[in-house]
Amino acid sequence: MEKRKHLRPKKRVKLLCKPETILNIEDYRKIINLARSIAQTVILKAIQYVKATRFTVKNIQWIQHGEFTVEGGQLSIEKYISTWEFKEQWVHYTEFVERRDYANSHYYKYCVRWSIATARLPIPRLTAAMYFTLRFTKGKPAHAPVEVSYHFEDQTLIHRPGTIRFREVWLKNIIETKHDLLGSIPK
Repeated sequence: MEKRKHLRPKKRVKLLCKPETILNIEDYRKIINLARSIAQTVILKAIQYVKATRFTVKNIQWIQHGEFTVEGGQLSIEKYISTWEFKEQWVHYTEFVERRDYANSHYYKYCVRWSIATARLPIPRLTAAMYFTLRFTKGKPAHAPVEVSYHFEDQTLIHRPGTIRFREVWLKNIIETKHDLLGSIPK
C-alpha cells in the first residue's frame, strides 16, 4: 500500500486581472498579517501627521478688572488678534463702539473691521466686521480677568477666546456674500 502524504489545505485566491492562484493556508495567513501590519503602520503615521499639523488654539492673558480701561480693552483685543494666523493681505482696525450698563455689570463693545486692500483698490468697498464684548462684572475681585466673547457680523454663534481657532475663510465668506448681494441689486 502506498502512503499518502498529508497535504495541507489550499485556499483559492482570485487576484485582480490575473488567473486564480492557489495558496497554502500558511501563505494566506502571512499575506493577511503583512496587510494588517501595513495598515496599522499607515494609520499610526496618519495619526502622527495629524498631531504634528494640528493647530493649537492660542489665547492671551486678558486685562483684569482692576486695570480695565477702554483703551486697555482695545489693546487686549489687538494682542489677541495678533496670535491668529492669516495672510498679510488682510488689514484690520479696532474701534470702541459703546458701553452698556446693567445692574451687575458693564459691557464694552468693540468692532474689528477687516478688509483686503490692494494697490488697485486701496480703499475697499466691502469689509467684514466682528464684534468683541468685554464684560466687566461689578462684584468680581480686581485680579479677575474680564469675560470676553466675540462674533462675526453674519453669525449668531458666540466664540470665546482660547476655545476655537480663527479661520481666515470666515472673513472671506462674509465679503463674498456681500459681493454677491451687491451684484444681485440692479443698477
